[in-house]
Amino acid sequence: MTVDQPGLRAVAELHHRYLTGVILAMVHRQGRARTAEVVRRTFRRQHLEKFLPGLEKLGLRGLPDAVACAQYHYLSNALGGVKVEWIAESDTKSWVRYLPPRWIWDGVAVCAVPTEVNRAMLWGWHAHNGVTLGNDRLGFVATSLTTDGGAGLVGYYVEEDRALAPEERLRFSPGEAPPGPAGDLPTVTWDAERLAKVERNYAMDYVRSMLPELCAVLGPADAAAVGRLAGRQIGMQYHDVVVDLLDMAGAPLGDVLVRLARAMGEDVDVDGGGITVRTWRLAAGETWPPEAFEAWNGLWEGFAALHGDPPGAALSGRRVGAGYEWRL
Repeated sequence: MTVDQPGLRAVAELHHRYLTGVILAMVHRQGRARTAEVVRRTFRRQHLEKFLPGLEKLGLRGLPDAVACAQYHYLSNALGGVKVEWIAESDTKSWVRYLPPRWIWDGVAVCAVPTEVNRAMLWGWHAHNGVTLGNDRLGFVATSLTTDGGAGLVGYYVEEDRALAPEERLRFSPGEAPPGPAGDLPTVTWDAERLAKVERNYAMDYVRSMLPELCAVLGPADAAAVGRLAGRQIGMQYHDVVVDLLDMAGAPLGDVLVRLARAMGEDVDVDGGGITVRTWRLAAGETWPPEAFEAWNGLWEGFAALHGDPPGAALSGRRVGAGYEWRL
């Protein structure tokens, strides 16, 4: 079966922008502290789900912990389309550098992200690597932050000669520089179809991690309001990009949505009055409040509002069993 690479790229694009858009909307409407907590919990959820299996998949478990962590962040993020480098120093100190353009703070968004929100990402993931590995001497030191005007997010994993207190698992040391140029690791030889799936999964997995934490921190009602508004804005803003990727600028809205749902990996039925999606991949195996779907469905409401000539289609969505239903 042929893989719909443009469809995969379109789905990745929408979920990537939705992730960033919701975070910016929270900063504006919910404040820095609540936004930072959602980001911390989102990255912690991602860490707990992905880190150890990723070490195994990437063949890094036999390396010293500091080196394995830095190489993990290099390889896993590069596969998702992030611009990142690894710099070797020693078995107990190993660097990673995320270069602009930053994937999560894409485009001009980097100008609006408070530093505490950016730091929350590190508290959620990087500070917890040692805990997950059972190494209480392992921490992360950030030496540069893009949100503070630094030339990328730069830092190193370091294994100290003593146990670190919880507040020491992430430290900041502006001005320290890596010891040399980026190191060379084996390049990924996956074909274009597999890489397109990885990029789709990378973006969707972050949204999958964010939606329940959005509801937990803000409460379901506020989560639905912020997520839906940001979704509508992103769906409208990226409508033209998506239909250009799909080469479906003049196609009926229903045909575009069916293609996008299938590119998300969903099981789709079409009837005269709408589209029934029998699965919702983001929530597979999870019990989420209905407001999580409302927040995410704003993305498709906004997309529909810009489709057609003249634009302005109305789309409604609701959960049905393990999936959902769209009515046009």
